[in-house]
Amino acid sequence: MFKDNKKFVAESIFIKEALKKSLSLNEFLLLLYFDNSFDLVFDIKVISTSLNMTEEQILEAYSSLMRKKIIKVKAEKDGYGKIIEKVNLDNFYNEIKSDHQALEKENNKEDIYSIFENNFGRTLSSMDYEIINAWIEKGFSEEMIIAALKESVYNGTPSLRYIDKVLYEWNRQGYKTIDDVNNRHKNQTKEEKLFETSILNFDWLNEK
Repeated sequence: MFKDNKKFVAESIFIKEALKKSLSLNEFLLLLYFDNSFDLVFDIKVISTSLNMTEEQILEAYSSLMRKKIIKVKAEKDGYGKIIEKVNLDNFYNEIKSDHQALEKENNKEDIYSIFENNFGRTLSSMDYEIINAWIEKGFSEEMIIAALKESVYNGTPSLRYIDKVLYEWNRQGYKTIDDVNNRHKNQTKEEKLFETSILNFDWLNEK
């Protein structure tokens, strides 16, 4: 495929991003060439020699990468005042960076069960898992469930039964988001806060 025994290096993250673009072989090879290029100058004859591709194939792949906004081209003057085209891969690299950051964030994200175990200081039982899953199936978001957990810890009663009561009361009052809950806290009177400490003893999970 390549002439003059020239070697190109493709990191796994580069390959994964390129595969997501559904690139043709020629597009992939041309993008790989630019990724390995020192000066990023678009010299079709040099590229043709390096990739063992015809100039027509190169131009076709080059135009396609431009249309897909994977590469950009900027005209610059060299040391002799001659206008040259230099390829810019910022769009492609920014997508790699964005995907990598999203993956890191997802990998570092603590799942709801681990959050419960950390706050309870123990391993969850199978019944605990069933109760948490029941809340989710009833339509409570994980964000709301975790907020109820934090409220139970804050009030010194970290138990699933207490959390169940909190969720039921929020649902009864029409709170659907964390913003609703936060606004509730801001507008509560002293009497309402006292009432909150004695929420109805209601077995919401078994509601018919």
